[in-house]
Amino acid sequence: MPVPKEQKQQIISKYGKSPQDTGTPEVQIAILTAHINALSPHFNQHTRDHHNRLGLLKLVGKRRRLLDYLMKKDIERYRKIIQELDIRK
Repeated sequence: MPVPKEQKQQIISKYGKSPQDTGTPEVQIAILTAHINALSPHFNQHTRDHHNRLGLLKLVGKRRRLLDYLMKKDIERYRKIIQELDIRK
């Protein structure tokens, strides 16, 4: 279940530097987080859906790599995005 276009535009306007900014790590992480959060309830109902579970794990891995990159480049931006998206405890 992909992220709806309206929700994606809201994410881009909130985390991006401009309305067309989709390349910054914060925007990519926020979009991936929305996608992961949309997919998670699906697995409560469909426990044997291993095909989509693999896709979910790929999304989580991609988000992890983007977070690692952001942590190396700018630790303050990393901490801010982690706090706003409530990814870590």
